[in-house]
Order: sequence, then C-alpha cells, then structure tokens
Amino acid sequence: MTDAHDPHRTAATPAPHRTAGDPPDLLLVGVGTMGRPYLDAAARLGVRVRAVESAAAWDSRPTHLAASFHRVEGHGDEAWVGAVARAAAERAPDGLIAFAEPHVLAGALTQERLGLPGPSLHAAVISRNKALQRATFAAYGVSQPEHLHVAGIADGAAWMQGRLPVVVKPLTLAGSEGVELVRDAAGVDEAVARRAGEGPVLVEEAVQGPEYSWEALVRDGEVLFENVTAKDTTSPPYFVELAHRCGHAFAPGPDARVRELTRGVLTAIGMRTGLVHLEFKVGARGPALMEVAVRTPGDYLPDAIGLTYGFDVYEAVVRLALGLPLPDLPKAPVRHAATVFPTAAPGTIREIRGVAEVEAHPAVVRVRLRKTAGDTVRPLTSSSQRMGHVLVDAASPAEREDALAFVRENLRVLVEPN
Repeated sequence: MTDAHDPHRTAATPAPHRTAGDPPDLLLVGVGTMGRPYLDAAARLGVRVRAVESAAAWDSRPTHLAASFHRVEGHGDEAWVGAVARAAAERAPDGLIAFAEPHVLAGALTQERLGLPGPSLHAAVISRNKALQRATFAAYGVSQPEHLHVAGIADGAAWMQGRLPVVVKPLTLAGSEGVELVRDAAGVDEAVARRAGEGPVLVEEAVQGPEYSWEALVRDGEVLFENVTAKDTTSPPYFVELAHRCGHAFAPGPDARVRELTRGVLTAIGMRTGLVHLEFKVGARGPALMEVAVRTPGDYLPDAIGLTYGFDVYEAVVRLALGLPLPDLPKAPVRHAATVFPTAAPGTIREIRGVAEVEAHPAVVRVRLRKTAGDTVRPLTSSSQRMGHVLVDAASPAEREDALAFVRENLRVLVEPN
C-alpha cells in the first residue's frame, strides 16, 4: 500500500533493523536551496540523511544527496508536524535539524519526544510568535521596544498616535514581510484602513539606530561560538536588508551590553542546543532586541560567517544535532565576508549588465540572480522580492568595502518602468 503523502514510501514497510555499524541517521526538515549545504556536510561526515521536503520544492529535490525524502502536502504547522512525525515513526533519527521558520515547531516536537539535541520546545514555540517573544522578554527583563499586542490594528490606533513613529509587525511572518514604519497621524489612519482585515498584530516603539544580528552555536545552553553581523537596510517604512557584514566588533562598553542582551535572550527562551539568530538595534538606550529565531538564518549568512571565521557552520550544526564532538571553534575573524543584494527600480527588466565583470572580481565568491530579462521588479517591501545575492570574501574590512562598491557600481539592472 502506497503512502498518499510520500509515493516513495510504503505504509506497511517496517522500520529497518539498526546495527552498531550503521552510520548516524539525520532527519533534515526542509531543504530548498539554502539547506543543501547541510546535505553536503553530512556526506563528508559519513552521516545518513533523510529529508522532509515541501511539495513546492519536491521536483527539484537533490535525490543524490539524501537516502530518502518525505513529501509535505500543505504549508501550515500541521502539515510539517505530520510529515516529520511519520518520518520519525518509520525510523527514529539520531539527530534532527529544522531548517527554516515553518519547520521549527515540527522539529522541536520530535526532538522533545525522542530526547534529541535541539533548541527546546519552549524556545521553538516562543520563537515562532513575536507577541510571545515580547511577553517572555518582558518577564525576564530583556531590553526591547515598548510594544502592544492587539487583536486588530484598529485596536492599537490610539496607542500608536501617542508614540509616533511606530512599527507594525505581523506575529509569525519572517523576512521583513508585513513589517512597516508608521511616521505620522495620517500614516496611522492609512495603515488602519489598509490592514484592517489582517488580524492580530504587534505595534511597537520605533527604535532609532543601526541594525545588527547575532548568530551563535549553543550546546546545553553554553555559547560555543558567536558572531555579530552589521546590516544595511532600505529606508523606512519596510527596512528590507540589502547587505550583511559578518564579524562586526563593538567597542568594549557596547560589547558588554550586547553580551548581556544575548545571554538574557537565551535564558528567557530556555535555549538548549543548536543555531540561534537574533536581531537587535542599538538606540539611545543601548541595544534593544527586535526578534529571535532558533533556526538557520537566511540570506546565506552561514556561508558568509563560515568564510569570515574559517570553519563550516553547516557541519558544526550537524555535529551539534547528532551529539558528535566539535573542534575548537574560532573566537575572532580571519577574513571579512559579506552578502549584498542588488536592487532595481520597479518595472520590467530589459537587461542585466556586469555579471561577468563582477564574477571576475577576486573578492567575489559567487553571483546568484533570481531574475532575468523580461521579469518584473516589484517595489521592495520584503526580502522575498529581492533579485538575488552576491557573496564577497575579502582579506580586510577596507577590501570588503571596495568589493561591495564594485558590485554596486558594475552590476546594473536596466528596467523599463511599467
């Protein structure tokens, strides 16, 4: 009898017999494109991988990199929870990695049930909802913006009017989706009218200052490795990220406050083991937490972090998930990497120039564009609308800046306005 959710699986197939000589079994929840380095890292370590993949990415799944794939029909937590539970029931894995935001809760449930290394069910649940984060961090005294959780944006109109400018955020989306700055009273009225049917949202104080992220590898609550990434974003109201520079160093005073913030977040969410990514701004009152995630950060940050510090982040996460020994992890950068995201005015792409020149630059590792001539460029309101990325690796911060300037000057997207 064929399993309706996975045509490559048979419902009556018994769990295979495990012997002492079998390689470790890793269950990777979500692969897509950015998750494939986990499969490469597992292969280097001699680890057997099974993957749970969405129907949308099913046809492009890398069948040569995993022993088997389990298909997910649907997009919600329930669909992922069901698929991961079936995969674990068929064969209990030795470790599990939940790749992206939609996979975190399904992965944590199985990690908790089987006693596998993971962030903790508490951390996973808190990380999936911005209102839960705000309530938890308030209880633990973590520095964050003033905020209000409302059932609908209209319920927060008076609060917003008294604290302008403010930021409106959906509770569960990622990648800047639905995040916007409201500057004035007219903007409040416009946002209330436009987002009236959206449901619960978070409205909060707009912290004025530069934006950063913190990425860390944690084992049993102990930070084994940490990195600060400095960000460039679009101007308000949407704050879409345009560049990430890894290996940022604060002066001793601000560094101590950032350390206090990050450790406070780990304590508040009950973080155990895995990869953590949190975003914060440094305003007039010091660092303030924006949000936290207990999964792989997007925008190819692990690639840039690995180049900056000289080790494979994906392999380290696989080792953590399986309880394997880790080598000593670096404390300081050895290189200076960044990711940058080309932009263009809205319209129809007529031509993209300079790709070969940029690829030939000695500091450019790769150029990946998701759009080509004839495609439409929409106004940039979320990271999902960006056209692709360029990964840069330089010997010094100055050389990195030169490379980023070269990319921006030479990679030209010619657009016909619609």
